[in-house]
Amino acid sequence: MKKSRPILWLLIIAAAASAGYYGWQNLGSEVGKSQAAQKGPPRPTAVPVSIAPVQKTDFPVYLTGLGTVQGFNTVQVRSRVDGQIVRLEFREGQIVKQGDLLVSIDPRPYQAALDQAKAKKEQDEASLANANLELQRATKLGEFATAQRVDTQRSTVAQLTAQIAADEAAIANAQTQLDYTQIRAPITGVAGLRQVDIGNIVNASSQTGIVTISQVEPIAVIFTAPEDQLPYISEGQKAGALKVIAFTTDGKKTLAEGKLAVINNQVDTGSGTIRLKAVFDNTERTLWPGQSVSTRLLVRTLKDATVVPDDAVQHSTNGLYAYTVNQDNRAELHKVKVSYGIDGRSVIEEGLSPGQQVIVGGQFKVQPGSLVSTAVASSDPAQNKVRQQ
Repeated sequence: MKKSRPILWLLIIAAAASAGYYGWQNLGSEVGKSQAAQKGPPRPTAVPVSIAPVQKTDFPVYLTGLGTVQGFNTVQVRSRVDGQIVRLEFREGQIVKQGDLLVSIDPRPYQAALDQAKAKKEQDEASLANANLELQRATKLGEFATAQRVDTQRSTVAQLTAQIAADEAAIANAQTQLDYTQIRAPITGVAGLRQVDIGNIVNASSQTGIVTISQVEPIAVIFTAPEDQLPYISEGQKAGALKVIAFTTDGKKTLAEGKLAVINNQVDTGSGTIRLKAVFDNTERTLWPGQSVSTRLLVRTLKDATVVPDDAVQHSTNGLYAYTVNQDNRAELHKVKVSYGIDGRSVIEEGLSPGQQVIVGGQFKVQPGSLVSTAVASSDPAQNKVRQQ
């Protein structure tokens, strides 16, 4: 009995300790539940977004396309006579004016032909003078001169008179051939690379030109537009020449502004497009023949259109949509219909109203009804970073 009593006390102490520990654990759990109940459910975190207003403004409608620059006039300069080039009076790439001397061809054979024609005329004039004297003598003889002699002499005078007229024509032709040895610029423009060097023989029958001159002030751009836009283009032309803007092919740099000059007289049935020609003053010479450019043709301007930034319009399998922010700072989804878009702006036909605030950044984390914190988007897309308020 004395040995079992310490064991009994140890069991009693262990049972009391276990009961105390279990009671402490239950009390802590109840306190934690009570505190959690007092705090309530966790508040949702606001999604940071950037917003922009839906605007009501005039919106220009442009037709975009690709075009090729052409010289307003382009002339391939050729020789009109045969001969050797003795002088080149221009530099490649030089601006030449109409009438400027470009090339000199050896003039000596043509000068000799002109001198010969002039000498022949002088010879025939001397013969005509003598024939006139003979006619006067025959006329003065009266009845002593036969009628045949008088008629013959009059015929001789007439023949020599006609011969002198032919001589004058021959002189004019020889003078023209001599003038052709001095090749002058037919138009004002830029001289290209020369095709023939000094000392070479050129021929009037040769298809190889000496140099090409392109007029660059003004200059033309040929581009195309869809045939279904032809009625709008024609209607706009009635009110005045439509504005055309030329850009670099990447669309980043404006090169020049001009006017639509010509609508081609037929539609290309193969491509369903029509060719257009625009004319640019090109005083800064930013356009060059053969250059590829991107074009914008201002067809019309929409008055009081509903306009939003392109970033506000999102795509889904159900179509286009956009998020707006209501007065409770919660996101609302709107299905939208877009008619036109350019330069980072889109025209909304249905779904939005002027004055609403659309989400343009951060909407990929937004769902309908999401709480959002807003920041006004910068007008520069590169600066559209979220700034929480």
